[in-house]
Amino acid sequence: MDKKSSRYGLIVLLTIAVIAILMGFSKIASAKRVPEGFSQKTFSFSKNRSPYFAVLYITGEIQEKGSTYDQKWLLSTIEALKKDEKNEGILLYINSPGGTVYHADEAYLELLKYKESGKKIYAYFAEMAASGGYYIGCAADKIYANRNTLTGSIGVISASAIDATDLLEKIGIKAVTVHTGKNKNMLNFNEEFTEEQIQIMQSLSDEAYEQFTQIVSESRKMDLKTVQALADGRVYSARQAKQNGLIDEICSLEEAKQDIKEGLNLGSDLTNVTFKDFKYDRTENLRSLFLEGFSAIKNPQSVLNRGPVLSYRIY
Repeated sequence: MDKKSSRYGLIVLLTIAVIAILMGFSKIASAKRVPEGFSQKTFSFSKNRSPYFAVLYITGEIQEKGSTYDQKWLLSTIEALKKDEKNEGILLYINSPGGTVYHADEAYLELLKYKESGKKIYAYFAEMAASGGYYIGCAADKIYANRNTLTGSIGVISASAIDATDLLEKIGIKAVTVHTGKNKNMLNFNEEFTEEQIQIMQSLSDEAYEQFTQIVSESRKMDLKTVQALADGRVYSARQAKQNGLIDEICSLEEAKQDIKEGLNLGSDLTNVTFKDFKYDRTENLRSLFLEGFSAIKNPQSVLNRGPVLSYRIY
């Protein structure tokens, strides 16, 4: 192949690549806008909609934003459902190992605001509804679980860190963090832990634990000491959770929906009740992946030297 043909082939390939990138950008720009909190795939905007229950999916790690979970989407969806006159209630479909105290509590409080409208909340626990997943589930008036569900894990991790000072000294590396305030650099890898620092983090963990167990006590109408005895961080099977009062029923999702229908006192006319799925749908695109990668390349220290994790986690 001569140089002219090779150059022509390269130009064609570059042109195809540019077109593909532009198509990815235009797909986002031309997407039909929908009210915040509602997905085009799961919600009909017809004025003649019939009353419905929203099956609100809470899946994956509970955090600000992830591949299957988005806090902003969740909160705005709950708010939109609260304002929707056709919405009769929410069935939380929870499949989560937990996450941060902040985001779990924020979602829980938003659900309590939703209930102020007089609408009911139910929860269905799928494969796992542990820690932060159980925390959010406490907003429900009734909790159903699959027979193979793992739930509970009521406990708190306030911080996690590695003391690498001995290793660094052994291999001849010095890592220095200039700081003011004796505890400003606490739990970083280049500083030995002190008993005072451990107690500081323990106090934060204890405070979050007290909040968590109080919510479980109030939600499940259980004595606080009974809850604290159960809340040692372990997970429970669905049967164990029911025996201990942490859930109400063990059944399939369809059986839970049927039970909710029958509880509406509609007699034999149960066909009027529908369930609509609301799922966070993260659309990956070349632009977002490029920007995330460029950010990591531009500032590698943000990835390599993040320091200790100081946001409490409840899983």
